[in-house]
Amino acid sequence: MDLQRVWSFVILSAVILLVYSTCSVTAGDIVHDDENAPKKPGCENNFVLVKVQTWVNGVEASEFVGVGARFGRTIVSKEKNANQTRLTLADPRDCCSAPKNKLAGDVIMVDRGKCRFTTKANHAEAAGASAVLIINNQKELYKMVCEPDETDLNIHIPAVMLPQDAGLSLERMLLNSSSVFVQLYSPLRPVVDIAEVFLWLMAVGTILCASYWSAWSAREEAIEHDKLLKDAIDEIPSEKAMGLGGVVDISTTSAVLFVFIASCFLVILYKLMSALLIDLLVVLFCIGGAEGLQTCLVALLSRWFRHTAESYIKVPILGAVSYLTLAVSPFCIVFSVLWGVYREVSFAWIGQDILGIALIITVLQIVHIPNLKVGTVLLSCAFLYDIFWVFLSKKVFHESVMIVVARGDKSGEDGIPMLLKIPRMFDPWGGYSIIGFGDILLPGLLVAFSLRYDWLSNRTLRAGYFLWAMLAYGLGLLITYVALNLMDGHGQPALLYIVPFTLGTFLTLGKKRGELRNLWSRGDPDRPCPHIQLQQSHELDEDK
Repeated sequence: MDLQRVWSFVILSAVILLVYSTCSVTAGDIVHDDENAPKKPGCENNFVLVKVQTWVNGVEASEFVGVGARFGRTIVSKEKNANQTRLTLADPRDCCSAPKNKLAGDVIMVDRGKCRFTTKANHAEAAGASAVLIINNQKELYKMVCEPDETDLNIHIPAVMLPQDAGLSLERMLLNSSSVFVQLYSPLRPVVDIAEVFLWLMAVGTILCASYWSAWSAREEAIEHDKLLKDAIDEIPSEKAMGLGGVVDISTTSAVLFVFIASCFLVILYKLMSALLIDLLVVLFCIGGAEGLQTCLVALLSRWFRHTAESYIKVPILGAVSYLTLAVSPFCIVFSVLWGVYREVSFAWIGQDILGIALIITVLQIVHIPNLKVGTVLLSCAFLYDIFWVFLSKKVFHESVMIVVARGDKSGEDGIPMLLKIPRMFDPWGGYSIIGFGDILLPGLLVAFSLRYDWLSNRTLRAGYFLWAMLAYGLGLLITYVALNLMDGHGQPALLYIVPFTLGTFLTLGKKRGELRNLWSRGDPDRPCPHIQLQQSHELDEDK
């Protein structure tokens, strides 16, 4: 159906752009170590997030999250070692001069004001405070550092910055109750969270399913093609007649062009990031997710409802549509719309992952790399793209553009939807482990190509390329998570590790087996023509 082909191509183009914009793995930045902030004796702490648990009149109340300062005493990591301490409002509020009230080990809450942070901490410590909570004048957190000319850094109490809304809540508690106590601690993250294991399984499983579907379709098309030739059809059938019309082969030029377009698109997302832009991306994701879910369900259900799948009805504008597609589409649309409406609820990540996996599988079914040359160019460009926008973009934009876009910073939203995500189950800071679509889809194109090649050449699993490409992808992604944990949860460009493993394995095996030239240029195994196969079959029968 021509309209369906056009629709698939439109979705493909949008998804490729969004895929290139989300090629990173993150687990939430718990330690914010800013190398640009000056470090010197007495001012060399790492920036750590701090939990501020409150008790109002003896009853446990709200919990707030702040960030520790570069100076002062480090905050305990275990909750059991943190004391419950009375909270007191500073007088004067900014604590730029010595407090009028003496503090007997209380935690003092002060406004940001206009004096230095270290000045506030020194005044609070001199008055007997055990810690100082500095309330920012904005909703965001601010890293408290030392000025280059500061010398009075012998501070022995912890200092914590809280956002403006947290300060307003604490102030209301102090004004409306007789006692407010706080407990400050900064729990450590676990070395490995089970969410990363499940995310690894999801990524590997998605490529596995997509590769088998792609290879099965390619083999069915090859068998049908051979049958038509054996039946002495004069003309080779058109791609549309063979069912190949829905497949899009990537060219070398388009592989390079995608990187350039995606870079421009990423910068636009970074510069114009807002709640409105996130909503637009959500709409695009819902459309693509519904189409992907429909394609996957129709392909799966058609094995049991073959008659319904092969019966068509003419629909205005859309043309001929199978009864099975007509029955499945409303469910897919409703599922996608419900996720879009309720995407902020705690369990919405399940719907996002379902739509995302279906979309990735569908794209891997529609998009093919015709040979190893195109795959090498595509993955090499993606490799450089990922490294630049995760690491090197900090030199230009003073922050990682890829990570900022993936998290949805400056938008007030919880990241863009073009990610697979799972909540961190044993992390005291909560949050999500995420992986961009690009880290699955781009290597998946090469892995799917390897299985198509194996099946068309009738290779066993061990003698082919797919098993080794799949193992290489899994190992590359595993190394990514190891690096992620070694870097204290800072986002990592997954393709930095995945591409050398998958592409290197494929090129090495092809060279060793003497098939690299065929893989590089043709991408199809050497197969005798159907009429030669038929002649060989007759000769064998006569010999018998």
